[in-house]
Amino acid sequence: MNEEPTSVVYVEDDEKLGRLTAKYLESHGVRVLLVAEPNEGIAAVLRERPDVVLLDLMLPGMSGLEVCKRLRARVDTPIIMVTARGEEADRVLGLEGGADDYIAKPFSSRELLARIRAHARRARGRSGPETTLVEAGALRLDTSARTAVFRGESLQLTTYEYDLLRVLAERSGRVLTREQLVEAVRGRADEAFDRSIDVHISHLRRKLGDDPKNPTLLKTVRGVGYLLSVEL
Repeated sequence: MNEEPTSVVYVEDDEKLGRLTAKYLESHGVRVLLVAEPNEGIAAVLRERPDVVLLDLMLPGMSGLEVCKRLRARVDTPIIMVTARGEEADRVLGLEGGADDYIAKPFSSRELLARIRAHARRARGRSGPETTLVEAGALRLDTSARTAVFRGESLQLTTYEYDLLRVLAERSGRVLTREQLVEAVRGRADEAFDRSIDVHISHLRRKLGDDPKNPTLLKTVRGVGYLLSVEL
C-alpha cells in the first residue's frame, strides 16, 4: 500500500521564492498549495488540513505571527516559521506564537525538505517505535493516539510540545540537556539556536499548571538542562 504524499500549505508573498521552493518540494514528492495572502492561508489550512504549514513571518496586511496564533487556536498542525533575518528575536516570537520550528532565509531547500518530512512523520505518528503508553506519576501519554492526560485532564499540545513531553516523560527523574532534547525530538541537534527549547518548555509548564517562577514539575537544572519530576 502506497503512503500518502506529504502535503504542505505554504504562505509566502514573495512569488519567486514561493514558486522555486514549491517546485523543489514537489520534485521530491511533496504536494504544495502556495498562497500569498494571510487570510487565504488560514482558510487553506482549515480546508486542506495539510501535514505541515510553512509560514513566512513577514506578510502583507497581517503578520505571520498573527496567522500562526489564529491557526494554533484551531489546529495542531505542525507550523514551520520562515524568518527573513534569522535573528533570535524573530525566532522566539514565532515559537511563542505557537510555531513548532523555524528556518531562516536564505535557507537550504534540502534542509527544509528534511524538516517538513520529519514534522509530517511525527504528526502522523510514525516517528519511530511506539510503546503505546508512557506514564510518569499523574501524567499518562498514549503514544499511538498521541494523547496526553495530566491529573485526569486532557492536555492540548502542539506536535512539538507532545514529542518534547514524551521524551521528558520517558526519562522522568533524569536531567536532559537542551541538545539532548532537541536531538531526541528533531532527530538532530540544532547548534544555531538550541535555546528555542526554552520557549517550548515554558509552554509545557503553562499547560501543566506549573509555576514558571518556581516550577516543581518541569524543573530547570541551571547550566545543564531540564528534568521532569517523578513526583508529578
